[in-house]
Formats: sequence, C-alpha cells, structure tokens
Amino acid sequence: MIQIIYISSARPMVGLADCHDILQTAVANNSKFDVTGLLLFNSKRFLQVLEGPERHVDYLFHKISLDPRHRAVVELNRKQIGEREFGSWAMAFDDGRSPERSELKQRISKLLDRTSPSTRALFETTADLHKSAP
Repeated sequence: MIQIIYISSARPMVGLADCHDILQTAVANNSKFDVTGLLLFNSKRFLQVLEGPERHVDYLFHKISLDPRHRAVVELNRKQIGEREFGSWAMAFDDGRSPERSELKQRISKLLDRTSPSTRALFETTADLHKSAP
C-alpha cells in the first residue's frame, strides 16, 4: 500500500460548486479503487492525501494531475504504508468557509487522529492558512 500527499493551486474560476463536483468524483473513484484519504480546500489550494493499492493511487493521482480546475500539482510526500491512516471512509472535505480558523483546525484535527505527526502538521498548517472565500 502507498500514500501520496500533494498540494495544488485552484484556478481563479474554481468556485464552491466545482469543489462539490470534485468531492463527488473523489468519493466515487476512491470507493471504486479502495482508496482512502482527506481532501482540504482552503479557498486557494487543495491539499490531499491518497492511500491504498499503489497502482490505484498512482492512477488517481495521474487523473488529478490532468484536471484543469487546478494547477501546479506538487507531490509533497510518497511512502509505502503498512496500514491506512485514514480508516475505511472514502474521503473527507472542507471547503474553507468555516467562520473561524480554530473551528476549521479543530475539525481537521479530529480527522487526523490516527495520522503521523508530519501529516497532521501539514494539514493543520494549511487549515490555519485558510481565508474565507469571497
């Protein structure tokens, strides 16, 4: 099993409706390919971790890299894992519209309770940087 963490920048035209479309596609694909993870959108950037069978994660990451709704896809971390950090659920998502940064960080922290310290720090830092969408 493998885990990939990547970050990308949302194109200026990406709105909340696009994010919900991305979420629906991710949930369907991740369930179909036995991939779990977490998707965070903070109004400007997507941060996602994908984990599961290597060929499935690689396939989905390749599809994500070609998605025109975001640019500058950068793989931050890739590692072999013995067990999933994100359990049996297919995907979680936050669109960055929480009124308080602390509320967003608290919700993200609950989703990261089984993750490594570096994964937790990366997502919590990104949650801290969230700015409310216009």
